Amino acid sequence: MDSFAVLLRAVNVGPGLRVTSADLIGAAADAGLGAARALLNSGNLVVTPGTSGARTPADVGDLVQRCLTERLGQDVAAVALSAGQLEAIARANPFAAAARDHPAQLQVHVPFGDLVEAGIARLDLANAGRELLATGAGVLYVHYVDGIGRSKLTPKVVDQAAGVPTTARNWNTITRLRTACAELASE
Repeated sequence: MDSFAVLLRAVNVGPGLRVTSADLIGAAADAGLGAARALLNSGNLVVTPGTSGARTPADVGDLVQRCLTERLGQDVAAVALSAGQLEAIARANPFAAAARDHPAQLQVHVPFGDLVEAGIARLDLANAGRELLATGAGVLYVHYVDGIGRSKLTPKVVDQAAGVPTTARNWNTITRLRTACAELASE
C-alpha cells in the first residue's frame, strides 16, 4: 500500500500558527486519506491514500493543505513525500557521519517546488559559516556543524537561495517519518 509523509511549514514554532495533532488527523479524514498518524508536535503526518483518490505526493499535499486551511480558517502550507521519496532522500544523504553522530544538526529542507541548484551553489560559496550544504533527491541537506541556533542560514536565506519556500526536518524526524511510512505500507 502507498504511504506518504506530509510536512507542514511554519507551524507550532513561536507565537505563530498552531496546528494540533487532532486538527491534522481531522483534516486527513476530511480529505478521505487513510490511516492518519501525527508525529511529534511539529506538523508531521503520515497517511495512505484511503478513499481520497490521491495518487501522487502533490495530490496528498494539496488535499491536506486545502482541508487544514478550511478547518483552521488560516493558510497552511503542506508538502508531501512518498515513502519511496523518503528512502531516496536517505540513500542520497551526503552526510552519513552527521546523520549517525549529530542527527539533530542535520536538516533536510524539502522544497515546495523545484530547488534552484545554482542558487544553492551560490549560497554555499558565499556562506561564511561552517555549515555544509548539498543537494540530492530533490532536497537540500544542511549540516549545521555549530548548531542551528547560531547559523546565519535562516529559513529566509535558504528559501531565497532555493528559489522556492522550503520546510526543514532534522534527521531524527526524517528517520521517524521513514519508519512510520514503512509501517503503514506493510499494513
